[in-house]
Amino acid sequence: MAIHVLAVHRDTVGTEQAAGGSLAGAYSVGVFCWLLSAGVYIAAKWVSSEMPPWALCFWRVLIAWAILMPIVHRHFGAMVTLARARGLELLAIGGMGLAICQGLIFVGLEHADATTAGIIIALIPIITMILARFILAEPMGRWQVIGSIVAFLGIVVIIVKGSPTALLRLDLNPGELWIVAGAFCFSLYTVLLRRAKFDLNRLALLVLLLGAAALTALPFYLFELVSDERSTLNASGLIALGYVAIPGGAVMYYLFNRSIEALGAARAGVLLYIQTVFIAVLAYLFLGEQLQRYHLEGAVLIVAGLLLIILLRPATSAETTKA
Repeated sequence: MAIHVLAVHRDTVGTEQAAGGSLAGAYSVGVFCWLLSAGVYIAAKWVSSEMPPWALCFWRVLIAWAILMPIVHRHFGAMVTLARARGLELLAIGGMGLAICQGLIFVGLEHADATTAGIIIALIPIITMILARFILAEPMGRWQVIGSIVAFLGIVVIIVKGSPTALLRLDLNPGELWIVAGAFCFSLYTVLLRRAKFDLNRLALLVLLLGAAALTALPFYLFELVSDERSTLNASGLIALGYVAIPGGAVMYYLFNRSIEALGAARAGVLLYIQTVFIAVLAYLFLGEQLQRYHLEGAVLIVAGLLLIILLRPATSAETTKA
């Protein structure tokens, strides 16, 4: 998902590694990864009336952590060393991107449809670019500013459902605002992770961050229990939890890590946009959601903004581009 880890754990160029294998196969792994991630939105929406959002978030990251932990056993020594030296930093970053972000999106899906969530999540790279400008002082040209404004207008169109009067009446869907907040949290997570520059194997670092996310989500989950918001662990709830934790959790994280190794961070990250299409299709097939006119209008503005940002990127030095 928004619920997935972008290629920011250690920026590496994977074209050399891809030369040793099938490029088509590597892309297939990346596409399948985002298909699994899209399914998380469908599962979360499907059981939104039965399972509290933080229960789903907590068990998702905890089970994914437990499954992936044995795979990185060779790095246990380095992981313990990093956790002791920078534990609070790991807790803050992992909690932000893999717990708070997911929890907010799951809360939002209680009120918003999955199709809208998928389109909003496509804003993550744009929000990341803006935050990187202020936090990391990365360059941002005039067309990047214009593209960001155009994409933002696309989100406004979706949130007000194509009706400007809804904005004047403040007749907004709170679920969509929660999802925007989740997208912002994940973007902040990616920027902070790039700034942290943790020196650790990428998958081992992900396991540490998942552990931090479980610790962060635990108080929210316990509050739900105290508030008597108990999970309905019937067949639907168990299937949804099993999906978001295993195929949509541990397997998805592992495959995305492999796609980064084969394709490089930039290529693997671009595949994120396929997730929006997958969510719309799956929401239609399993949830009966329909694409509305305002979805299309907002999506056109977001795509136009992305094209302005990507195609009219400002010239940078070779060292800045590498960073």
